[in-house]
This record gives sequence, C-alpha cells and structure tokens, in this order.
Amino acid sequence: MLDNLIKFSLQNRLLVVAIAALLMVYGVFAIVNLPVDVLPDLNRPRVTIFLEANGMAPEEIETQITLPVESALNGAPGVEIVRSSSTIGIGMVFVEFGWDSDIYRARQIVAEKLQTVQLPDDIVPVMGPISSVMGQIMLVGISADSTSAADLRTLADFTIRRRLMSIKGVSQVIPMGGERLQYQVLISSTKLKQFNLSIDEVDKAMELTNQNSSGGFFDQYGSEVLIRNVGRAYTLEDLKNTVISNRDGLPVLLSQVADVRFGAAVKRGDASINAKPAVILTVEKQPSFNTVTLTEEVEKAIRELQPSLPPDVRLNTNIFQQKHFIQAALTNVEHALRDGFILVVIVLFLFLLNYRTTLITLTAIPLSLVITAIVFKLFGYSINTLTLGGLAIAIGELVDDAMANQPSVSV
Repeated sequence: MLDNLIKFSLQNRLLVVAIAALLMVYGVFAIVNLPVDVLPDLNRPRVTIFLEANGMAPEEIETQITLPVESALNGAPGVEIVRSSSTIGIGMVFVEFGWDSDIYRARQIVAEKLQTVQLPDDIVPVMGPISSVMGQIMLVGISADSTSAADLRTLADFTIRRRLMSIKGVSQVIPMGGERLQYQVLISSTKLKQFNLSIDEVDKAMELTNQNSSGGFFDQYGSEVLIRNVGRAYTLEDLKNTVISNRDGLPVLLSQVADVRFGAAVKRGDASINAKPAVILTVEKQPSFNTVTLTEEVEKAIRELQPSLPPDVRLNTNIFQQKHFIQAALTNVEHALRDGFILVVIVLFLFLLNYRTTLITLTAIPLSLVITAIVFKLFGYSINTLTLGGLAIAIGELVDDAMANQPSVSV
C-alpha cells in the first residue's frame, strides 16, 4: 500500500504539491484560531451546587441539607462521584460526571433531581456557573483615594461586574472586599417595651407591608386602568414610616421603635491592594474559550468603563493575569522549537551537503505542524505547554523519518 502511495505521489507531483499548499494554508488558519491555555482542561464535567443557610451550624447543614441532596443525586445517569462540604452558613455539593458526558445535559439531570429534594424553608439550591480548573483568568482591583469602601463595592456590584458579565466567554465575576450596603433596622428593646411590642410583630409588619399588590382594574371610558397598591419601600423614609401597630388609636411607626439606616453587612472576608482597602473582582472563564483573547476583551471593557467612573477610582488589571503565564510558557517553547529547527538545518546540511535533500527533508517539519493543528481543531484540543512540548520532542523523529525515507523515493 505504501509503495502504491509513493508511486501515485511521484506520478502526480503537481496534485501533491497543491494538496500540501492547501493543507498549509488551512493549517495556518487553524493555528491562529486555536484556543490557547497554560494546561489542557483536565477536569471531568462537574456541577457545583451552592446551598446557603444563614445561621446554621455545619452539623445541621450536613444532616438537613447536603445529605438529602447527595442521596438524591447518587445513582443519577452518568454520575461518577458525589462529594459535599459543609461549613458555617453554607453547604456545597460537587457532582462529577463521566468524561463523555455533555455538561448541559449533566446540569439538566442535576436540576431535575433537585426538584425532588425536600429542604428546610428558605433553602434554595443554586447551581454554580460552567467553569473549569484553569477558569480563574485574572483579578481586577478597584481602589480610590476619597471614594468610600461602600461606594466602591456598589460600583463593583452594579456597574463593573455587570459590564464584564456581558462579555462572551466570561463565566462568573466574583467581587470581594469593600462594604456591601444594606437597609438596617436596629430595634430598641426599651422602645419595644414602651409600646408593648415584640420583635416578631415588627418583623411581620415589615414583611407584610413592604410589597406591592394588585387590585384588578376598572373600566374608564372604554379603557382598562390598573389598580395598584404600592407598598414597597424604596427609601429610608419609606421604611421609617412603616406602621407596626396601633396604640390608643394612633399608629406606631418603625422609626419610633428602631433606628433605620444604611449600613455595611458583616464581613467574612476582605481585600486590599498594596496594604490599602480595595475591592477585588475575580474573573472566571467558560471552558474552551481562548484565555489570552478573553483577557484582552476584559481589559478593553475596563478601559471603556474608566471614563464613566469617579475621577479618583482606579482599575488595576495587572494584579494577576493568567495570560502572562501563558505567554511566558508559550514563548519559551516557541524559542525551543525555533532553536531546534535551526540546529536541524545546520546538522542536516553539514551531514548531507546537499541543498535539495536538506530542503526536502525540512518540508516535513512545517507540514507536520500544520496537519497537527488541523487535528487539534477537529478534536477540540488547545495549544498549551504540554502539546507544544510534545511537538518540540517530535521534531527529531520527523527529521529522522524524512531523512530515512528521502533516498527511497528519490528519482
């Protein structure tokens, strides 16, 4: 069979050269568009489930929340391993599927199983975004001279994060640090006793009054007009004027029994830049996206956002970038490939002392590389340090085979 292939190639030289040229062009196109990463994606399809339960101890979370979820997911189609972790106020369940499982089908199976689990009130299972082991591509720092920590966190949550989440390929943006503002109602026990009220009455009144309701509609000159009861609080004054109860025919307002104000939530972590308080955004990518290209898109979005922010707010994208490691690693391997290619050229010419034979032998290197890129594209592989290292090692074998076969096909 090999003899027939060689004979056909020698008899149809122009056709072989044309096919090689087409492969070269398409291979270069494939190389340019291949995803670039430090390492290949080595993790199996995995679904992470977050179970937030404020105030519950780890033992309670394990017995009442994570264990029922684990039991429901064990034995599901394609599930290989189910693990869980329980800590103060939160439980996490990790569901790993087989290598050949589709991640979207896996998430659908998990969502269906979660519907059958009976959990305590107010516990809502939330599936984490689709990400990978090498998904954390960069950190974005937000700092300022005069802007408060609360304003920085508000900018991060409602302006910067939303812009970054709109970028194709970004899986999640996780903020840390600053102060998360919240409406705080600081109840005075003395004032409650004065009005003969309990904390439960205050809580129930706030829950029932802070909502909008509909009263249907009425017909006005042939048009339907919506009837609404607008009771949701939008400002501190709205909350302060919430009626808790009636005493002696007079309403007791929330402001009479509590101090209502904006305040920072209790922190369970913080962030800083150069030992100064700041907000850090962790940007995670979706699998199979090009880390270098996606990082450049994030940097472009940051540059576009900067003019719309307060003058003293600074956005730092150089705290950590996986792109730097990728570029350094790939540059080192590329230099090794280049140096190896040059040495092969010199050694071949010194031993063969024939330009034609050397040129024929060296055509195997670029042609084999571009064909490898085409194979990578077909199978969904990425360019990384492992694959480039393998190519660097394979150059010697390529040249050896080309040298051994060249005399056999010479005419």
